[in-house]
Amino acid sequence: MYRDFGTIFLFLLLGIILITVILLLQRLIAPSNPSKDKQSTYECGEVAEGSAWVQFNIRFYVIALIFLIFDVEMVFMYPWAVVFKELGLFAFVEMAIFLVILLIGLAYVWRKSDLDWVKLKVKYGRGRYRKLTGETREAD
Repeated sequence: MYRDFGTIFLFLLLGIILITVILLLQRLIAPSNPSKDKQSTYECGEVAEGSAWVQFNIRFYVIALIFLIFDVEMVFMYPWAVVFKELGLFAFVEMAIFLVILLIGLAYVWRKSDLDWVKLKVKYGRGRYRKLTGETREAD
């Protein structure tokens, strides 16, 4: 039992030593000529505008998480599809239940309108957003 933990400890220690040695070699060998251009933010060739600490709308994160949830389902469905004939009816029923649960989640997200990229009802609209309503858009 202690040999197993010893092996894990040895690999952890070896990993830490290798990473430390590589970082130290990089520090010694790599040239260091910092300049204003090299240390500025790179935005696809465009000149950086404003601060990097910009608050993004939570919708970006919600849609990304929803995408990940429904993308991970494919990780479970692919191996199931490969061995479907060997598993039989029981596996089919299990996957049907799994898909129903996912469809309920999709219906919930859809009902809460979290899949809408642009929401016209802006609670505290400022600037060009203050005129947006649920039905119409007025020109600026």
